[in-house]
Amino acid sequence: MQKNWFYLGLLLGTFAFFSVVANVSQTHAKEPVKVIYDTDMGNDIDDVFALAMLNNLEKRGEIDFLAITLTKDNKYAAPYCQMVDAFYDNPNVPIGAVKDSGVETFDGKFLRQSLEGKDEDGNLMFPFFDLANDKTEYYEATALLRKTLAEQEDGSVVIAQVGFSTNLARLLDSPADEYSPLNGRELAAKKVKYLVAMAGNYVEHQLEYNVVKDVPSAQKVFSEWPTPIYASGFEVGREILMDGAMMNNDYEYVKYHPVKEAFRLYRDSLDSKQCTWDLTTILFAARQDRGYFDLSESGEIIVDKDGFTTFEPKADGKAKYFKVSREQIVRIQEAFSWLCSEKL
Repeated sequence: MQKNWFYLGLLLGTFAFFSVVANVSQTHAKEPVKVIYDTDMGNDIDDVFALAMLNNLEKRGEIDFLAITLTKDNKYAAPYCQMVDAFYDNPNVPIGAVKDSGVETFDGKFLRQSLEGKDEDGNLMFPFFDLANDKTEYYEATALLRKTLAEQEDGSVVIAQVGFSTNLARLLDSPADEYSPLNGRELAAKKVKYLVAMAGNYVEHQLEYNVVKDVPSAQKVFSEWPTPIYASGFEVGREILMDGAMMNNDYEYVKYHPVKEAFRLYRDSLDSKQCTWDLTTILFAARQDRGYFDLSESGEIIVDKDGFTTFEPKADGKAKYFKVSREQIVRIQEAFSWLCSEKL
Protein backbone atom coordinates (compact mmCIF):
# COMPACT_ATOMS: atom_id res chain seq x y z
CA MET A 1 0.00 0.00 0.00
CA GLN A 2 2.82 2.37 0.90
CA LYS A 3 4.43 1.59 -2.45
CA ASN A 4 1.20 2.44 -4.30
CA TRP A 5 1.00 5.79 -2.51
CA PHE A 6 4.59 6.48 -3.55
CA TYR A 7 3.84 5.92 -7.24
CA LEU A 8 0.65 7.94 -7.02
CA GLY A 9 2.57 10.83 -5.51
CA LEU A 10 5.25 10.53 -8.17
CA LEU A 11 2.60 10.54 -10.90
CA LEU A 12 0.82 13.60 -9.49
CA GLY A 13 4.12 15.42 -9.05
CA THR A 14 5.13 14.68 -12.63
CA PHE A 15 1.75 15.88 -13.88
CA ALA A 16 2.05 19.08 -11.86
CA PHE A 17 5.57 19.70 -13.19
CA PHE A 18 4.57 19.38 -16.84
CA SER A 19 1.48 21.49 -16.24
CA VAL A 20 3.70 24.28 -14.95
CA VAL A 21 6.07 23.90 -17.91
CA ALA A 22 3.15 24.04 -20.33
CA ASN A 23 1.72 27.12 -18.66
CA VAL A 24 5.10 28.86 -18.64
CA SER A 25 5.59 28.01 -22.34
CA GLN A 26 2.18 29.40 -23.19
CA THR A 27 2.83 32.49 -21.12
CA HIS A 28 6.11 33.17 -22.92
CA ALA A 29 4.94 32.18 -26.40
CA LYS A 30 5.25 35.17 -28.71
CA GLU A 31 2.99 36.24 -31.49
CA PRO A 32 4.73 36.41 -34.88
CA VAL A 33 6.13 39.85 -35.66
CA LYS A 34 4.14 41.49 -38.47
CA VAL A 35 6.63 42.71 -41.09
CA ILE A 36 6.39 44.82 -44.23
CA TYR A 37 9.53 44.63 -46.37
CA ASP A 38 10.32 47.83 -48.31
CA THR A 39 13.19 47.12 -50.68
CA ASP A 40 15.10 48.35 -53.73
CA MET A 41 15.35 44.77 -54.96
CA GLY A 42 17.85 44.44 -57.78
CA ASN A 43 20.53 46.92 -56.81
CA ASP A 44 22.55 44.67 -54.48
CA ILE A 45 22.45 41.03 -53.51
CA ASP A 46 21.77 41.61 -49.81
CA ASP A 47 18.10 42.34 -50.63
CA VAL A 48 17.77 38.76 -51.88
CA PHE A 49 19.35 37.32 -48.74
CA ALA A 50 16.94 39.43 -46.68
CA LEU A 51 13.97 38.10 -48.68
CA ALA A 52 15.15 34.53 -48.10
CA MET A 53 15.37 35.26 -44.39
CA LEU A 54 11.85 36.65 -44.32
CA ASN A 55 10.43 33.54 -45.95
CA ASN A 56 12.30 31.20 -43.62
CA LEU A 57 11.40 33.24 -40.55
CA GLU A 58 7.75 33.00 -41.52
CA LYS A 59 8.05 29.23 -41.88
CA ARG A 60 9.54 29.16 -38.39
CA GLY A 61 6.53 31.07 -37.08
CA GLU A 62 8.66 34.03 -36.00
CA ILE A 63 7.12 36.58 -38.36
CA ASP A 64 3.95 37.23 -40.31
CA PHE A 65 5.20 38.38 -43.72
CA LEU A 66 2.56 40.96 -44.64
CA ALA A 67 3.79 42.57 -47.85
CA ILE A 68 6.67 43.63 -50.08
CA THR A 69 6.91 47.17 -51.43
CA LEU A 70 9.53 48.10 -53.99
CA THR A 71 11.45 51.34 -54.39
CA LYS A 72 13.40 50.22 -57.46
CA ASP A 73 11.40 51.47 -60.44
CA ASN A 74 12.05 48.52 -62.74
CA LYS A 75 9.53 46.16 -64.32
CA TYR A 76 11.44 43.02 -63.29
CA ALA A 77 11.69 43.81 -59.57
CA ALA A 78 8.15 42.70 -58.65
CA PRO A 79 8.17 39.49 -60.73
CA TYR A 80 11.55 38.63 -59.26
CA CYS A 81 10.23 38.89 -55.71
CA GLN A 82 7.23 36.82 -56.75
CA MET A 83 9.56 34.15 -58.12
CA VAL A 84 11.65 33.99 -54.94
CA ASP A 85 8.54 33.77 -52.75
CA ALA A 86 7.20 30.99 -54.97
CA PHE A 87 10.46 29.08 -54.51
CA TYR A 88 9.76 29.14 -50.77
CA ASP A 89 6.16 27.99 -51.33
CA ASN A 90 4.96 31.41 -50.27
CA PRO A 91 3.57 32.91 -53.50
CA ASN A 92 0.74 34.95 -52.00
CA VAL A 93 2.70 37.71 -50.28
CA PRO A 94 1.25 40.94 -51.76
CA ILE A 95 3.75 42.99 -53.76
CA GLY A 96 3.58 46.71 -54.48
CA ALA A 97 5.67 48.40 -57.15
CA VAL A 98 6.75 52.04 -57.04
CA LYS A 99 5.44 54.11 -59.95
CA ASP A 100 7.17 56.96 -61.74
CA SER A 101 9.80 57.53 -59.09
CA GLY A 102 12.69 57.91 -61.51
CA VAL A 103 14.97 56.27 -58.94
CA GLU A 104 17.10 53.40 -60.26
CA THR A 105 15.26 52.10 -63.31
CA PHE A 106 18.02 49.90 -64.77
CA ASP A 107 17.71 46.09 -64.75
CA GLY A 108 20.80 45.40 -62.69
CA LYS A 109 22.78 42.16 -62.82
CA PHE A 110 20.37 39.50 -61.59
CA LEU A 111 16.65 40.40 -61.89
CA ARG A 112 15.86 39.71 -65.54
CA GLN A 113 18.82 37.35 -65.81
CA SER A 114 17.44 35.08 -63.07
CA LEU A 115 13.89 35.20 -64.38
CA GLU A 116 14.98 34.28 -67.90
CA GLY A 117 17.88 32.00 -66.92
CA LYS A 118 18.08 28.65 -68.73
CA ASP A 119 19.80 25.39 -67.83
CA GLU A 120 22.07 23.41 -70.15
CA ASP A 121 19.03 21.93 -71.89
CA GLY A 122 17.45 25.30 -72.58
CA ASN A 123 14.80 25.00 -69.87
CA LEU A 124 14.04 27.71 -67.31
CA MET A 125 16.08 27.29 -64.15
CA PHE A 126 13.02 28.30 -62.16
CA PRO A 127 10.11 26.84 -64.16
CA PHE A 128 7.60 27.40 -61.35
CA PHE A 129 7.54 31.08 -62.42
CA ASP A 130 7.14 31.89 -66.11
CA LEU A 131 7.87 35.56 -66.68
CA ALA A 132 6.53 35.46 -70.24
CA ASN A 133 3.11 34.39 -68.98
CA ASP A 134 3.02 36.33 -65.72
CA LYS A 135 -0.37 38.06 -65.54
CA THR A 136 -0.05 39.30 -61.97
CA GLU A 137 -1.40 42.81 -61.44
CA TYR A 138 0.94 44.20 -58.84
CA TYR A 139 -0.26 46.86 -56.43
CA GLU A 140 1.01 50.41 -56.46
CA ALA A 141 3.38 50.58 -53.49
CA THR A 142 1.78 53.40 -51.50
CA ALA A 143 -1.68 51.91 -51.94
CA LEU A 144 -0.43 48.54 -50.69
CA LEU A 145 1.19 50.17 -47.67
CA ARG A 146 -2.09 51.89 -46.81
CA LYS A 147 -4.16 48.76 -47.39
CA THR A 148 -1.85 46.54 -45.34
CA LEU A 149 -1.56 48.93 -42.42
CA ALA A 150 -5.29 49.57 -42.31
CA GLU A 151 -5.97 45.83 -41.97
CA GLN A 152 -3.67 45.34 -38.96
CA GLU A 153 -4.11 45.90 -35.24
CA ASP A 154 -2.93 49.18 -33.79
CA GLY A 155 0.78 49.36 -33.03
CA SER A 156 1.48 45.91 -34.44
CA VAL A 157 3.47 46.38 -37.67
CA VAL A 158 7.23 46.61 -38.16
CA ILE A 159 8.38 48.17 -41.42
CA ALA A 160 11.83 47.08 -42.57
CA GLN A 161 13.07 49.64 -45.08
CA VAL A 162 16.21 48.53 -46.90
CA GLY A 163 16.01 50.70 -50.00
CA PHE A 164 15.20 54.30 -50.73
CA SER A 165 12.74 56.32 -48.63
CA THR A 166 10.45 56.99 -51.61
CA ASN A 167 7.52 54.80 -50.59
CA LEU A 168 7.45 55.83 -46.95
CA ALA A 169 7.68 59.51 -47.84
CA ARG A 170 4.74 59.05 -50.19
CA LEU A 171 2.87 57.20 -47.46
CA LEU A 172 3.34 60.15 -45.09
CA ASP A 173 1.90 62.49 -47.74
CA SER A 174 -0.99 60.21 -48.70
CA PRO A 175 -4.59 61.35 -48.07
CA ALA A 176 -7.52 59.34 -46.74
CA ASP A 177 -8.79 56.75 -49.22
CA GLU A 178 -10.92 53.61 -49.52
CA TYR A 179 -8.57 51.76 -47.15
CA SER A 180 -8.60 54.22 -44.26
CA PRO A 181 -10.09 57.59 -43.32
CA LEU A 182 -6.69 58.52 -41.85
CA ASN A 183 -4.00 60.35 -43.75
CA GLY A 184 -0.64 58.63 -44.12
CA ARG A 185 1.03 60.13 -41.10
CA GLU A 186 -1.94 59.30 -38.90
CA LEU A 187 -2.12 55.77 -40.30
CA ALA A 188 1.58 55.12 -39.65
CA ALA A 189 1.33 56.56 -36.14
CA LYS A 190 -1.62 54.30 -35.35
CA LYS A 191 -0.53 51.01 -36.93
CA VAL A 192 3.28 50.91 -36.96
CA LYS A 193 5.20 49.69 -33.93
CA TYR A 194 8.52 50.94 -35.27
CA LEU A 195 10.53 51.48 -38.43
CA VAL A 196 13.88 49.74 -38.84
CA ALA A 197 15.88 51.15 -41.74
CA MET A 198 19.17 50.32 -43.41
CA ALA A 199 20.21 53.89 -44.05
CA GLY A 200 22.97 56.35 -43.34
CA ASN A 201 26.37 56.19 -41.71
CA TYR A 202 26.80 57.10 -38.05
CA VAL A 203 30.56 56.59 -37.63
CA GLU A 204 32.16 58.24 -40.68
CA HIS A 205 31.13 61.34 -42.58
CA GLN A 206 30.27 59.34 -45.67
CA LEU A 207 27.39 59.23 -48.12
CA GLU A 208 25.22 56.10 -48.06
CA TYR A 209 23.50 54.76 -51.17
CA ASN A 210 19.95 54.33 -49.86
CA VAL A 211 19.86 57.90 -48.60
CA VAL A 212 21.67 59.70 -51.38
CA LYS A 213 19.54 58.22 -54.20
CA ASP A 214 16.41 60.00 -52.91
CA VAL A 215 17.52 62.70 -50.51
CA PRO A 216 14.20 64.62 -50.28
CA SER A 217 12.33 61.46 -49.32
CA ALA A 218 14.96 60.51 -46.74
CA GLN A 219 14.78 64.00 -45.23
CA LYS A 220 11.00 63.71 -44.94
CA VAL A 221 10.98 60.22 -43.42
CA PHE A 222 13.71 60.81 -40.84
CA SER A 223 12.28 64.15 -39.76
CA GLU A 224 8.55 63.39 -39.86
CA TRP A 225 8.13 59.66 -39.20
CA PRO A 226 5.82 59.37 -36.17
CA THR A 227 7.06 56.15 -34.53
CA PRO A 228 10.41 54.97 -33.12
CA ILE A 229 13.15 54.51 -35.74
CA TYR A 230 16.04 52.06 -35.49
CA ALA A 231 18.75 52.67 -38.07
CA SER A 232 21.33 50.18 -39.27
CA GLY A 233 24.14 52.26 -40.70
CA PHE A 234 26.49 51.38 -43.53
CA GLU A 235 29.24 50.75 -40.98
CA VAL A 236 27.33 47.85 -39.40
CA GLY A 237 26.59 45.62 -42.39
CA ARG A 238 30.01 46.34 -43.82
CA GLU A 239 31.60 44.50 -40.90
CA ILE A 240 29.32 41.43 -41.05
CA LEU A 241 30.29 39.34 -44.07
CA MET A 242 28.78 36.34 -45.82
CA ASP A 243 31.58 33.88 -46.52
CA GLY A 244 31.90 32.51 -50.04
CA ALA A 245 32.13 28.98 -48.64
CA MET A 246 28.52 29.29 -47.62
CA MET A 247 27.46 29.85 -51.22
CA ASN A 248 29.36 26.77 -52.37
CA ASN A 249 28.00 24.44 -49.68
CA ASP A 250 24.75 25.54 -48.06
CA TYR A 251 22.43 25.78 -51.06
CA GLU A 252 23.10 22.40 -52.62
CA TYR A 253 19.75 20.88 -51.64
CA VAL A 254 18.38 21.96 -55.04
CA LYS A 255 20.08 22.16 -58.40
CA TYR A 256 19.23 25.81 -58.88
CA HIS A 257 18.66 28.06 -55.89
CA PRO A 258 17.57 31.67 -56.57
CA VAL A 259 19.79 33.06 -53.80
CA LYS A 260 22.85 31.24 -55.09
CA GLU A 261 22.14 32.15 -58.72
CA ALA A 262 21.62 35.80 -57.86
CA PHE A 263 24.87 35.81 -55.90
CA ARG A 264 26.74 34.24 -58.83
CA LEU A 265 25.31 36.76 -61.28
CA TYR A 266 25.92 39.77 -59.06
CA ARG A 267 29.38 38.90 -57.73
CA ASP A 268 30.60 37.04 -60.85
CA SER A 269 31.91 34.34 -58.52
CA LEU A 270 30.74 32.10 -55.70
CA ASP A 271 34.02 32.54 -53.86
CA SER A 272 33.76 36.20 -52.86
CA LYS A 273 32.42 37.76 -49.68
CA GLN A 274 29.33 39.91 -49.32
CA CYS A 275 28.37 42.63 -46.86
CA THR A 276 25.04 42.10 -45.12
CA TRP A 277 23.56 45.58 -44.77
CA ASP A 278 19.90 44.73 -45.38
CA LEU A 279 19.90 41.48 -43.43
CA THR A 280 20.56 43.34 -40.20
CA THR A 281 17.14 45.00 -40.32
CA ILE A 282 15.34 41.67 -40.75
CA LEU A 283 17.19 40.02 -37.88
CA PHE A 284 16.37 42.96 -35.61
CA ALA A 285 12.72 43.02 -36.69
CA ALA A 286 12.25 39.32 -35.93
CA ARG A 287 14.45 39.06 -32.85
CA GLN A 288 14.67 42.51 -31.34
CA ASP A 289 15.21 41.22 -27.82
CA ARG A 290 17.93 38.63 -28.54
CA GLY A 291 20.90 40.95 -28.02
CA TYR A 292 22.28 40.73 -31.55
CA PHE A 293 22.76 44.50 -31.65
CA ASP A 294 23.47 47.23 -29.15
CA LEU A 295 21.73 50.56 -29.58
CA SER A 296 22.84 54.15 -29.26
CA GLU A 297 21.21 56.64 -26.96
CA SER A 298 18.01 58.31 -28.18
CA GLY A 299 18.30 61.14 -30.65
CA GLU A 300 17.42 62.44 -34.09
CA ILE A 301 18.78 61.51 -37.52
CA ILE A 302 19.46 64.57 -39.63
CA VAL A 303 19.79 64.27 -43.43
CA ASP A 304 21.39 67.29 -45.05
CA LYS A 305 20.81 68.55 -48.60
CA ASP A 306 23.65 66.40 -49.98
CA GLY A 307 22.48 63.21 -48.25
CA PHE A 308 24.97 63.07 -45.38
CA THR A 309 23.46 61.71 -42.16
CA THR A 310 24.31 62.85 -38.66
CA PHE A 311 22.94 61.69 -35.33
CA GLU A 312 22.12 64.26 -32.68
CA PRO A 313 21.58 62.83 -29.17
CA LYS A 314 18.33 64.02 -27.65
CA ALA A 315 16.59 62.62 -24.59
CA ASP A 316 13.17 62.64 -26.21
CA GLY A 317 14.43 61.71 -29.69
CA LYS A 318 12.65 58.92 -31.53
CA ALA A 319 15.71 57.43 -33.27
CA LYS A 320 18.51 55.07 -32.27
CA TYR A 321 21.21 53.44 -34.39
CA PHE A 322 22.83 50.00 -34.26
CA LYS A 323 26.20 49.17 -32.76
CA VAL A 324 27.94 45.78 -32.85
CA SER A 325 30.84 44.21 -31.00
CA ARG A 326 33.16 41.52 -32.38
CA GLU A 327 31.34 38.91 -30.29
CA GLN A 328 27.97 40.00 -31.64
CA ILE A 329 29.25 39.85 -35.21
CA VAL A 330 30.07 36.15 -34.80
CA ARG A 331 26.55 35.43 -33.49
CA ILE A 332 24.96 37.46 -36.28
CA GLN A 333 26.97 35.71 -38.98
CA GLU A 334 25.83 32.34 -37.66
CA ALA A 335 22.20 33.45 -37.59
CA PHE A 336 22.42 34.79 -41.14
CA SER A 337 23.99 31.55 -42.35
CA TRP A 338 21.15 29.43 -40.99
CA LEU A 339 18.25 31.75 -41.74
CA CYS A 340 19.25 32.40 -45.35
CA SER A 341 20.04 28.86 -46.40
CA GLU A 342 17.92 26.50 -44.34
CA LYS A 343 15.27 24.37 -45.97
CA LEU A 344 12.32 23.78 -43.65
